Amino acid sequence: MMTTAYVTPSPHTVKQWQLESLGLLAENTVKSIRMSSSKIQTTGSLNTRFSTWTPIANKSFNKQLFEERVSLISHWFDLWTDKQRKQFLHTMLVRCSKSQLKFTQNWFAERIPVSKVDFTRVLPHFISLHIFSFLSPRELCAAAQVSWHWKFITEQEKSALSNHTLSVLLSEEMKPVSNFNLAAEKQLVLASLKTLPKRKNVTGSRSDPVLPYKHCQRVYQKHSSFAYPLEPYLVLISSRIPAYEMVLDSIKPGVISVLYEHCGMTLESLLFYIEKALDGRKAKSIGIFSDGNSREINLLQGCTISIENILSPEVREFWEKLGCVMSPEEGGYVDIFVPLAASEAGMEVLSQLTQLTGMLFRTPTGIATGSYQHILSEWLGKQKDGPPISTYFTEVKLQTWLRTTELLEDALKSVRKHLRPYLSELQKKISDRIIGQFMFDATSRAKVHTNQETAQTFTDGLAELSKRSYEEDAKEAATQSQKPNCNIRANEPTFEAVAQLDKKLQEDTADRRTRIARELLTSEKNYVHMLQTVRDVYVAPLKAALASNRAILSHANVQIIFSDILAVLQLNRQFLNELTERLREWSPSQCLGEIFTQFGWQLQTYTNFFNNYTVILKTIDMCRETIPLFCAFLKRHDKTVVTNMMSLQELLLCPSKRFEEYLNLLYALRLHTPSEHTDREDLTAAIKMMKQYKEYIDQLKLNRSKDEQMLNAQRIIQGCPNLLEANRYLIRIQDVTQFSCCSEEICVSFRVYEHISNLSLFLFNDALVISNRSISYMPFERTPKTTYQFLAAAALHRLVVEDIPRSKYIKNAFILQGPKRQWICSIEDEDDKFTWLSALQSAINCSIEKK
Repeated sequence: MMTTAYVTPSPHTVKQWQLESLGLLAENTVKSIRMSSSKIQTTGSLNTRFSTWTPIANKSFNKQLFEERVSLISHWFDLWTDKQRKQFLHTMLVRCSKSQLKFTQNWFAERIPVSKVDFTRVLPHFISLHIFSFLSPRELCAAAQVSWHWKFITEQEKSALSNHTLSVLLSEEMKPVSNFNLAAEKQLVLASLKTLPKRKNVTGSRSDPVLPYKHCQRVYQKHSSFAYPLEPYLVLISSRIPAYEMVLDSIKPGVISVLYEHCGMTLESLLFYIEKALDGRKAKSIGIFSDGNSREINLLQGCTISIENILSPEVREFWEKLGCVMSPEEGGYVDIFVPLAASEAGMEVLSQLTQLTGMLFRTPTGIATGSYQHILSEWLGKQKDGPPISTYFTEVKLQTWLRTTELLEDALKSVRKHLRPYLSELQKKISDRIIGQFMFDATSRAKVHTNQETAQTFTDGLAELSKRSYEEDAKEAATQSQKPNCNIRANEPTFEAVAQLDKKLQEDTADRRTRIARELLTSEKNYVHMLQTVRDVYVAPLKAALASNRAILSHANVQIIFSDILAVLQLNRQFLNELTERLREWSPSQCLGEIFTQFGWQLQTYTNFFNNYTVILKTIDMCRETIPLFCAFLKRHDKTVVTNMMSLQELLLCPSKRFEEYLNLLYALRLHTPSEHTDREDLTAAIKMMKQYKEYIDQLKLNRSKDEQMLNAQRIIQGCPNLLEANRYLIRIQDVTQFSCCSEEICVSFRVYEHISNLSLFLFNDALVISNRSISYMPFERTPKTTYQFLAAAALHRLVVEDIPRSKYIKNAFILQGPKRQWICSIEDEDDKFTWLSALQSAINCSIEKK
């Protein structure tokens, strides 16, 4: 027969019969409870704290009662299901304080040590990269299969794979030499460079000299059917210009064009091509169409014409000799299609060039952010025969190129790849003209833009459609979110107010400073609008889907892709508000430099974005490949009217381009700010900040471009050691023919050479990689397949170059003498030989200076 003890009922007590029925109540505890019950009945109360079952008057009874409750709860816990246990644990942990949670964490750390943790998620990113750098290529391939995060790190670590493999190979081929022998060898290399042929003797001792100008003039007067006038117009076009083939095809008939490679060219070889194109004549005017900004001309790779190097011997000699090919008659100009007249530094460059050459220079004075539209602005200098672009180019074609420069460059990358093999037998300038004409025929944009009414109607329709689509998407995103605390549109600048302010500033176009301020406001408005497009078109629907339990992307992936760009948006939205407030009360005494300096102190937001830029793009690619919903989401939203026909990746390019626009506008603003103006000092400080940050971005771009070139060379050369190294970059690739001399004892002019093989020379800034080139045709294919096999490598500072005079047995030949081997090479075209030797000579000199 079951007996039960009487316990005074209370809202928080457990009845005694429950404990007894489970066998959890000890005999002593029963007696204690009965004594306490009688005491409670006698006193009628019990001193308790927090609840009626935790008395503090009797500590022993309190301890016993607590242990019994713990035993009871533990017994219940054993009877619960797994789901109930997890709910109980969650409830308990939520009620715990920080100290209690810390105690739980320490308990787990002591009894269950963390033995399997992804160190790449815990350690800083650069430490993880350093750890992965010790893995071999085979081990890295295995590590890349662990997870997507490890795959990202291993791909970033490609530059650390056997970084010094080529350096080790070069050192193995070199015998140790003493300091005396090393100095003698250095003198030998330098002496060999001095004996190389110069511009007037490219192919050896039998080259024909350049005819004097007076003699050439008599010859051209005698032959009146010559294609060009006696004093033609000449234009230089850099291959760095986007879609340069279309610029080349826009040149007017009768204008001589010189298309030159931006990479692997020297000032000496460029001057050689200019003189060869003129063929002894004098140019009436010379146009230079190259990359650059308002402070400098990016003429060649590693040769930027700026105020810092304008007086260096090599640069000074180039401009002085360029002045010698100009006509002595009045009316001749050098037209530089770079807006040097839009900054003080650019004006100083023009002043120095005028003093060096005695020629008149003309450049654009306007600033067009994000494009080459500045060449359509006003030009510095006299314009008797109209704007300079009408002198050299067909304006309709050039304006077509200006409107869609970047899109055409992307399209031409594919066109070049497919058409170049078929046009390989033609001269490069002719093949590029054909490609440019092909693009003009394919786009037919010129026909559209000749009808101004059609173009304007088309533009207005797109603007209206964009506005409607933008409003509809915003409403849809707001409906889907259904969240009262969603504040992503808080403090957003009203674009109606910005538009009204833009009209107000437009009324005062006479003041150049006002026009620059207007351009600054307009470009900033457009930039912020592009950032808001990312937020409204991509972020808002993805977050709304997360809130509605229909996630397209996980919260972690959304944060990785969009957190940094949203922080950039927040920063520039605040900057636009401050800029709008300043320009709303615009006057000649108004200052803008202060808000730029304040903006410059917050550029860590941009640094975070650029540091994570690679991870962001790889995460987008990974999610697109592995998540079908996200792939369909991108197809619906990419390249629509709302996104200005751009994809998400193209929109993420905007921050990298903005700082060049900031710098150009600040230079132009300071140029038209009087020296006594209070804003001039702040503008100088802001220019310094923006210039430093732009150099940081340019260095990131340069590193990526160099790595891409090195990886491409690594991929196409079979059996090549690892080329990736911190400061190594590719300069030029030259195809040559290798010969062997049958007998070196006879006179040089009578030596007979035998063809051995075809080689390709890969010139880097510190080494020359020599590979065997083989060409094979496949069945039913028109173009051959070219393969490269690694043969040898030579350090530039120990490479001796010797010219071979032209004879009836060999032409355009030279000798490359390394520490152990030598190669007798010949180039098919004499111009290519001179360009190659000039680039090789410059690279060897730079390599020796660094040793």
